[in-house]
Amino acid sequence: MQEQYSPIEVEAAAQQHWEDARAFEVTEDASRPKYYACSMLPYPSGKLHMGHVRNYTINDMLARHLRMKGFNVLMPMGWDAFGLPAENAAIAYNKSPAEWTYANIADMKSQMKPLGLSFDWSREIATCDPEYYKWNQWFFLKMLEKGVAYKKTQVVNWDPIDQTVLANEQVVDGRGWRSGALVEKREIPGYYFGITQYAEELLGDIDQLTGWPDMVRAMQRNWIGKSEGVRFAFNHDIKDANGNLVQDGKLFVFTTRADTIMGVTFCAVAAEHPIATRAAELKPELLAFIEECKQGGVSEAEIASQEKLGKATGLFVTHPLTGEQVEVWIGNYVLMGYGDGAVMAVPAHDERDFGFAKKYDLPIKQVIAIEGENFSTDAWAESYGDKTRGVTINSGKYDGLSFKAAVDAVAADLAAQDAGEKKTTWRLRDWGISRQRYWGTPIPIIHCPCCGDVPVPYEQLPVVLPTDCIPDGSGNPLKQRADFLNVDCPKCGTAAQRETDTMDTFVDSSWYFMRYCDPKNTAAMVGDGTQYWMGAGSDAAGGMDQYIGGIEHAVLHLLYARFWTKAMRDEGLINFDEPFKNLFTQGMLLRDCYYREEASGKKRWFYPAEVEVQHDEKGRPISAICVEDGLPVVMGGIEKMSKSKNNVVEPKDIIEKFGADTARLFTMFAGPPEQSAAWSDSGVEGAYRYLRRLWGYSVKHADAIQSASNTLDSSALSKADKTLRFEIHNTLKQINNDYERLQYNTIVSGVMKMLNALDAYPESNAAVMRECFGILLRAIYPAAPHIAHTLWLELNFAGEIAHAAWPEPALDALTQDEIKMMVQVNGKVRGEIFVAKDASKDTIEAAALADEAVQKHLTGTPKKVIVVPNKLVSIVV
Repeated sequence: MQEQYSPIEVEAAAQQHWEDARAFEVTEDASRPKYYACSMLPYPSGKLHMGHVRNYTINDMLARHLRMKGFNVLMPMGWDAFGLPAENAAIAYNKSPAEWTYANIADMKSQMKPLGLSFDWSREIATCDPEYYKWNQWFFLKMLEKGVAYKKTQVVNWDPIDQTVLANEQVVDGRGWRSGALVEKREIPGYYFGITQYAEELLGDIDQLTGWPDMVRAMQRNWIGKSEGVRFAFNHDIKDANGNLVQDGKLFVFTTRADTIMGVTFCAVAAEHPIATRAAELKPELLAFIEECKQGGVSEAEIASQEKLGKATGLFVTHPLTGEQVEVWIGNYVLMGYGDGAVMAVPAHDERDFGFAKKYDLPIKQVIAIEGENFSTDAWAESYGDKTRGVTINSGKYDGLSFKAAVDAVAADLAAQDAGEKKTTWRLRDWGISRQRYWGTPIPIIHCPCCGDVPVPYEQLPVVLPTDCIPDGSGNPLKQRADFLNVDCPKCGTAAQRETDTMDTFVDSSWYFMRYCDPKNTAAMVGDGTQYWMGAGSDAAGGMDQYIGGIEHAVLHLLYARFWTKAMRDEGLINFDEPFKNLFTQGMLLRDCYYREEASGKKRWFYPAEVEVQHDEKGRPISAICVEDGLPVVMGGIEKMSKSKNNVVEPKDIIEKFGADTARLFTMFAGPPEQSAAWSDSGVEGAYRYLRRLWGYSVKHADAIQSASNTLDSSALSKADKTLRFEIHNTLKQINNDYERLQYNTIVSGVMKMLNALDAYPESNAAVMRECFGILLRAIYPAAPHIAHTLWLELNFAGEIAHAAWPEPALDALTQDEIKMMVQVNGKVRGEIFVAKDASKDTIEAAALADEAVQKHLTGTPKKVIVVPNKLVSIVV
């Protein structure tokens, strides 16, 4: 074997071998246990960074380990290929989104290949492929037939210049991100999926997801947001311009805190509420504020973060229990799309209402008291909103009641007046899938002047998206494509037009993992492959065995995938309820970032290589300058690797210098996989040094290992033999436990420990060396497969390492005649001793005190000697 470790040669040869052997292509095999492990498919942005490497290496380590344990493992890869970034790139580069997307797919795939990831590329999918999105359309029509999909108007952000709907994050200070035009709120028709029809099941089944992180399950519960409370009406005599009562004279609200109803001091309505509309007719000066509210966000997240603003309408409603007149305000924090678009405000016991009341000097009335705590209108305290400890006060007949008793009593009185009732509401809203964009799945609907909206017949699917359109920012180019737009009605033959809206890209990612199981099936959405890889057996719930991806997808993607799975089940396509048995959310890779704020207020981000950092006498960074001009730059701290902050590390740079195994090993060693970890150039170099040591050990001992017997004579082992075997097998025991827990950072620590033990072992028993080094190679193979594959072959181990049986600790190796114990003096390790495994406490103490290294740190008779069995001796002097 060659003397020097050459990652380029080693990795190229190993990858060619795997490709020639089609080593990672799998088929259904009932004779072996199966395991399906999948990373969330990436968007083809064109560039990988080391954060991607970490994610995919986690998956790869899992897959390679389980294959060696005898599992039939599916590990696929594909591309979430539709979406807005491709349209933006088309505008910027004057090329079609299709051309940009497929070029990026090829580029990213070429960057993935050198990493040696064991993907089954024969199952590769791209969601922009008509053979894939045909089934989006097919299933949309199935849901339409069942009433799970339906059409209604929706409130959207509308850019009047670009003639397009904007996502909430594309509205900056009320203006379109690209055109700068003031964004309007418009109600336009769109298609929805009735995810709320599954709300109860989606919520209840979270309890089954025991393989998911608790935080993700909590986020799902909160997003679904089941609330039990009371819906009731404030009566009023507000009339419209025609003299009719607005909303039949009832302003409905929903509250989970009916116990505070006697503390209502005002009501707030959304800018789009009919009462707000009538108020503006009576007081035209309100129009500007209403328009300002309509330019704000339409998501709860935006509403929560923005300043709470309001205007009094001068209109009043009647409190249903006291008969008092309550003023109505228009509030920018009230959303028309949630509940009834109106809220009862109890400033004393709701933090948002408290802040609003303080801002506009509105009354604050305490109606809940907590023993031992004083109420003040000066500042909000968390206890004011606590419903678990208080009792009602200043509430007339309800005084002295606890939360539940007060809610029940108030609900009963409202019901008796026919003014309200107990009700369950949900934060979850139906999923609007219509996007007024080009690069997405066409919605298979034809608009006929005679028949109305007509579904495209199943036999005419897919409705193929033209791939040569180049958006120019003036709206959806499909509206200008006569060859796509104009079609005969499939019902009556009249000239009609296709729907030009396309589907939300979350549709594509809601079921792609099932398509991996049947990627070539042209006759059905899913088939026998999905049943094999994900189906529910007699003793299993079904679903993917392990899903891996970022915490940023903890709500929408996972929720939509869960809904889609249940809808497919109800269509009879699958026999399981949940898509993912186990979910692993990996941490991010972080790196230092640097910037300089320009006169315009924008930040210019610098690459770390463009910056020189100054350190204090203790090596801590204190300032930084730009190398080019010598002027200061701001140290932005460590942030998630991001192209926008110029702090990414590209895999190709690491691979060219150190090799893919080094890149993989470092990302696994950087920290627990579920936690974020900081990038470290020295850490990468350390991983490379370890692999060079591993190679060097193999070269040094190649002859002995190659010629050694595969069997050991356990009766003829020396003390050094037994010590090495114990170190290796005991570390293997820890490593095996860590593989089960996906704690890959400590696995890397373990294989480093193994090499240290081998380095310390005198070359006296080649069979022992062969056994122990064979364990090390198999233990490190999932993390650094190229070097392990090569050394396994070079050292004449049987077959290929990928097909070798996973090692298990040998009981005889873990049975010690003698044990090693560390010796501490005043808390610091000063030596180690070897004693018989059944040595008495006195014998252990004597051995510790007699050790030469320990004696150097002893002065007189020790105050105390503590023996921790089988671990250490602690001496206090």
